[in-house]
Amino acid sequence: MLVLLPPSEGKAAGPERGEPVEPEALSLPALTAARETVLNELTALCAADPDKARTILGLGERLAGEITKNAALRTAPAAPAGEVYTGVLYDALGLGTLEPAARRRAGESLLIFSGLWGALRVTDRIPSYRLGAGVRLPALGGLPAYWRRPLAEALEPAAEADGGPLLDLRSAAYRGMWKPTGELAARTVTVRVLHAPTRTVVSHFNKATKGKVVRELLSAGELPGTLPELTAALRDLGHTVERPAGDDRQLDIVVDQV
Repeated sequence: MLVLLPPSEGKAAGPERGEPVEPEALSLPALTAARETVLNELTALCAADPDKARTILGLGERLAGEITKNAALRTAPAAPAGEVYTGVLYDALGLGTLEPAARRRAGESLLIFSGLWGALRVTDRIPSYRLGAGVRLPALGGLPAYWRRPLAEALEPAAEADGGPLLDLRSAAYRGMWKPTGELAARTVTVRVLHAPTRTVVSHFNKATKGKVVRELLSAGELPGTLPELTAALRDLGHTVERPAGDDRQLDIVVDQV
């Protein structure tokens, strides 16, 4: 099974010392050239014209330090992606506190989507950066469109080799970077988190629930091999799971907390 995750807007500061990112050493090496292209444009833009970069990236004045950080991405110390990404979903997922077997499964099954890197394993070493998928870089245009072909070429073989379901927990901007097609689409399911009893979509607790669900699946043992097994596993973990009528590619998890 593969779990498709969004990144977090907030990121850990990273170590003060250490080796910088090596794009050619990241997983999914078919993405190396595309990663280098985005990295080159982002660092050049932030180094040459910080004010323009801040406008393009949609950052306020108080986040001007993010531009300085982006300009130095080639030399900044890197850390595992699972430690760099923070926020509600990643706090609930708690990668650092997983048991060794669950952590191994996380390294094999989690894919984090990124406007800069395309997609990453949690073990890939990257620096802290700022680049959302909704950004349009001057030379490359919109990032979702830019990444579609490279990600399809890299991820379709990986997903086919995995053979299991794809649990897609990405937000809309990151879903636009790669949409499984054909047989892979039939193995893909998205998740909504709904509030009982009104069945309205929740916001903050949506991310926390998704992080908790992934943690529980990783900790429970061998990951489900089919979509029916995934539904059964979530119910065995105590979740109220519903399948919307006429949509076999969506799961609704119903919660009491919002």
